[in-house]
Amino acid sequence: MNWANESSSKEFILLGFSDRPWLQMPLLVVLLTSYTFTIFGNVSIMMACIQDPKLHKPMYFFLTNLSILDLCYTTSTVPHMLANICQNKKTISYGGCVAQLIIFLALGSTECLLLTVMSFDRFVAICRPLHYVVIMSPGFCLKTAALLWLSGFSNSVLQSSLTISLPRCGHREVDHFFCEVPALLKLSCADTKPIEAELLFFSGLMLLIPVTLILISYGFIVQAVLRIRSAEGQRKAFGTCGSHMVVLSLFFGTAIYIYLQPPSSTSEDWGKMVSLFYGIITPMLNPLIYSLRNKDIKASFKRVLSRPFFVRNK
Repeated sequence: MNWANESSSKEFILLGFSDRPWLQMPLLVVLLTSYTFTIFGNVSIMMACIQDPKLHKPMYFFLTNLSILDLCYTTSTVPHMLANICQNKKTISYGGCVAQLIIFLALGSTECLLLTVMSFDRFVAICRPLHYVVIMSPGFCLKTAALLWLSGFSNSVLQSSLTISLPRCGHREVDHFFCEVPALLKLSCADTKPIEAELLFFSGLMLLIPVTLILISYGFIVQAVLRIRSAEGQRKAFGTCGSHMVVLSLFFGTAIYIYLQPPSSTSEDWGKMVSLFYGIITPMLNPLIYSLRNKDIKASFKRVLSRPFFVRNK
């Protein structure tokens, strides 16, 4: 008997930190603040990259995709979390739980692949500058982006199907803020080790292979930068990739902690905090990191914001 056959109409209870009522208000403030900054920051980057012709480059095309991902990523969980914090009854429907699981996992998987492609873009720009326009052509970028999204959602459907196929024997209390694979596995009343092994394999593919390719790309980048005689040139080259490396460390470090170990071995409270970090805090930090450390983005913001005033003066 699986989830759907057991009872698809029942609601699930999202426990979160319900055993610590004093954390509800601080959590509400953190979620509301981070979500507001996430929306404002990512929408600003999207508008700058789309409206400014000087940013119509492969790097900013993929940055736009990252902003779209982060915006959808947080929207799949935060609004419902905010509503539940404001209510005494912290529930989610069966359909809502499955939808949240699929969307959150799909966008997270797609982001893993997207960050890998962004590191490849930096590798080509620094190590193969004369071939950059040919390799990172508009057609290549569009096809790559489509493949990333398709692969992310395919992986999500596969992992979600394995997760919801387990019997749960009437268990309804999800010890988390939202429907995520490790938390849902703990609802099962059957032996989850075979499913955990399969999920670990697919999670490893989506996390370890991208991390390996990223490290290889940056290994070549470091070699190329060290060959630059000018200290100023080295500084600029490392600065270009610095923001990307910060994002990689934040995102992959926390995701690996959650998905590449058995759910039973993770501390429940610590697991919740880590999930909040890579699911909510990192998407908020992404636009801040890219905009504060990228001269082109900052210059674009100034041009986009000042354009209406110039129009009025004409």
